[in-house]
Amino acid sequence: MNKIAKTDVLSFIGYQAPPTHWHTVTQEQINQFADATLDHQFIHIDPVAAANTPFGGTIAHGFLTLSLLSHFAESFGLNVEGVYMGVNYGFDSVRFLAPVAVDSRVRAQSKIIDIVEKQPGQFMFKTEIAVEIEGGEKPALIATWLTMMMVK
Repeated sequence: MNKIAKTDVLSFIGYQAPPTHWHTVTQEQINQFADATLDHQFIHIDPVAAANTPFGGTIAHGFLTLSLLSHFAESFGLNVEGVYMGVNYGFDSVRFLAPVAVDSRVRAQSKIIDIVEKQPGQFMFKTEIAVEIEGGEKPALIATWLTMMMVK
């Protein structure tokens, strides 16, 4: 997407970005996330034990899938002229709907549902996001994400 003028930011309420690229969630990534968060539950890191669960193998942490939003935002975020900082402001809602099995491919679909200029050059974005699992019936998660963009 081309650069957007600061004066045009509010016109992007309702904008649905194209889907992001697919990302494969590997066992190595799951293990690294387990180490970083100290969440070593067997359903994430022990393929043998996890094979005997209803999941049939290891699954990604829900929070790992959620944390991929930062990566996917590089694809669906607006490219606004003069941006000098963007910050995560939190979530209005997050729901984990389907497990992400090891070696699954996921991608994000996003739609900007609101933008508010809190102060001159300070824009709060409210974005609906679904993380899809390739071939899955349900998304891995749906979330309403709040981010703040600072524009000169």
